[in-house]
Amino acid sequence: MYISAFSELEAFIAQVRAEKFVAVDTEFVRDNTFYPKLCLVQLATPSANALIDPILIENLSPLAELLKDESIVKIFHACSQDLEVLEYATGVVAHPIFDTQIAAGFLGHPHQLGLAPLVQLYEGVRLPKTVTLTDWAARPLDSEQLRYAADDVTYLPHIYQTMMQQLIEKDRLGWVMPEMESYCDASRWNIAPEEAYKRLKRSNSFTRRQLAIAREVCAWREGVAQKENRPRRWVLSDETTIELCRLAPTTEHDVRRVRGTEHLSFAERLAILKALEAGRNCPAAWTPQTAERHQHNPAFESVLDLAYALLRIIADKSGVAISLIASRDDLRNFAEALYQKDAAAEKTASSTGAAAKRTSSRKKTTPPSRLSEGWRYELAGKTLESLFRGQTALTVKNGRLEIF
Repeated sequence: MYISAFSELEAFIAQVRAEKFVAVDTEFVRDNTFYPKLCLVQLATPSANALIDPILIENLSPLAELLKDESIVKIFHACSQDLEVLEYATGVVAHPIFDTQIAAGFLGHPHQLGLAPLVQLYEGVRLPKTVTLTDWAARPLDSEQLRYAADDVTYLPHIYQTMMQQLIEKDRLGWVMPEMESYCDASRWNIAPEEAYKRLKRSNSFTRRQLAIAREVCAWREGVAQKENRPRRWVLSDETTIELCRLAPTTEHDVRRVRGTEHLSFAERLAILKALEAGRNCPAAWTPQTAERHQHNPAFESVLDLAYALLRIIADKSGVAISLIASRDDLRNFAEALYQKDAAAEKTASSTGAAAKRTSSRKKTTPPSRLSEGWRYELAGKTLESLFRGQTALTVKNGRLEIF
């Protein structure tokens, strides 16, 4: 069913809201804008399938009501972009959700498994790849495009039911649902301008002063991009932003000499100059903290190699994709925090009063690790703690690594 009128949308959503779950997907374009333009919404239940045209239907309030209905699970495959696009179009973050890609990683399948292999695995159906690059904003959409879009949701309701049964049998629902819940946080994609510098590529070697400058320049870039609905890179590329923060020019002429600023107006270059000055003059106490820099320690890197081997054993035995459990940075932060905790306990035991407090105040802080809590700690964190403390070993048996 192709829905192009508000009355049709109201009627179909009323039908869907009698269900317990609905599959959702979107098609959108974002090539030359900051904000995504929603071009199509696909919905499917076990008994109905519809394609909603948001270009022809200005009022999407019935869809918004469905997305926020807590009694209906919204099924996605790779939900991140869909959640962002729908939130921008309707003002609502879909909830509760179930992501079949995430669930697959807890059921012995590769993390970030594509929709086509998932459908083939669970339904025995090969999805055609005839429409991979298309302008979804163009109208009218032909029958091949509509069929391709419908395929993105048609099989998800049945796959969801199968996966739920598998997760219950494996006692994994308590692991999976919090993971999916974390994707419903709009702060994952709604970035405040003053926080935009944290996503600037290749800024990890910046000093605190350079980060303060980057914070101001990136905030200006983000504000312009949002106001004018232009991609960030059209306002100022990451490469040019990095160069401006490194050089910190003090005149409009010097700003103009930095490659990548040629397209900017005189007023825009002055605005950048003002941002640079604000960063330079920022009080030291207000400058951002630098990223933790790890000095290369061959011995510690070998310990992490061993820990990653242990993590792979745990992943293989549990059927949970290793990338879902932890990254190497997670392992590093987990180990460093553990060693810091153990060292502090030893010093506290041998120190008293003010001496213990002085030791505590000098303690280096380590970024939190996902391995420190929840299902990750239960599945892998406890065993890794034992390994890092020398209480667990690995051995080779029949050509395979095993925990000893």
